[in-house]
Amino acid sequence: MEQSSVPLGRVSGVFGVRGWIKVFSFTEPRENVSGYPQWQLWREGCYWRTVQVVEGGKHGKTVIARLAGIEDRDAAVALVDSEIRVPRDALPPPAPGEYYWADLEGLAVVTREGVALGRVDRMLETPAHDVLVIQGERERLVPFVQGPYVLEVDLEAGRITVDWDPEF
Repeated sequence: MEQSSVPLGRVSGVFGVRGWIKVFSFTEPRENVSGYPQWQLWREGCYWRTVQVVEGGKHGKTVIARLAGIEDRDAAVALVDSEIRVPRDALPPPAPGEYYWADLEGLAVVTREGVALGRVDRMLETPAHDVLVIQGERERLVPFVQGPYVLEVDLEAGRITVDWDPEF
């Protein structure tokens, strides 16, 4: 089940006394996470339960949501630190040249000369651009900038080709 679901955020806290939760969202814009009608909640890397999103959205700088069956603060507290996932097929297809981070994680990274650098362990968001965190014989940070650094993303082959000095 884990491979067919994508993390969209996590329950970061409670909001009020009527069961509302605060959400740390990975979506862009942040409030898009509340547009998915059903969430899978995960604890410690394992599927825990499925919940229905009744309503939610932006509240100031925070994203909040109300879930079916969560009627009070105690029930909401029990959800804190759960990862929020949705089935992969619930996501809209990315535009050409765009990728979901979850699709990049785990891909092999090679230089244009074919030197293996490792695999994408995770992605980092920085003010300038996203960054591939590559784990191999050592950790490397490669800007995810298509053209100058990222030459090709081949999801079917499970490989990203980069223009990067393996000594750097």
